[in-house]
Amino acid sequence: MASILITAGPTREHLDDVRYLSNGSSGRMGCALAEAALAAGHDATLVLGPVAIEPPPGAVVVPVTSALEMQAAAEHAFAAADVAIAAAAVADYRPADRTAGKPPRAAERIQLELVPNPDIVAGLAAAKGRRVVVGFALESTAAGLEAAIARGRAKLQRKRLDLVVVNLHDAVESAASEVVLCYADGREERLPRQAKRRTAERIVAAAVALFERENRA
Repeated sequence: MASILITAGPTREHLDDVRYLSNGSSGRMGCALAEAALAAGHDATLVLGPVAIEPPPGAVVVPVTSALEMQAAAEHAFAAADVAIAAAAVADYRPADRTAGKPPRAAERIQLELVPNPDIVAGLAAAKGRRVVVGFALESTAAGLEAAIARGRAKLQRKRLDLVVVNLHDAVESAASEVVLCYADGREERLPRQAKRRTAERIVAAAVALFERENRA
């Protein structure tokens, strides 16, 4: 049995107490990963951004809103985890300053200063030791499948991941996904377009197998 940390859903980066920057991630893949982990007999901790769906019963759920909150929760949970699967759609930037209340609309143009958010999965990978860290890469296939896979592999190498899940189609808010699993040892495994739960089962199995192999060595 493995202890699996999963990050899921979007983050919200507040401009003020009402307005925020975010994205359309539904959290379905992350919840499917937690469900698959539990069904396989593993422990699942789900660090979950703001979503409308219910997480699976049995998962330890840590609700968060912003990328900084997700980073803190993920790092805390990773201390007791064997595997981390970073499926969250974390905002790349956040406002440099958050305004209190709800400022009224103004007629003139405004400028918004944004600052980079932390790279959560890269931070986990830098501290992994013999643990396994899996990332996701949502890639367009406009330039071809091999180009999408190459961009995913570049992310894997840059962030020192053990496995990257390359989405070949826009999976945001979809119940299905088509992915390629790219391993650090050069292997590739292409999965057909299918329900996210079936894809999640394969991702969990692959990640746990990597952890077991790493800790048999």
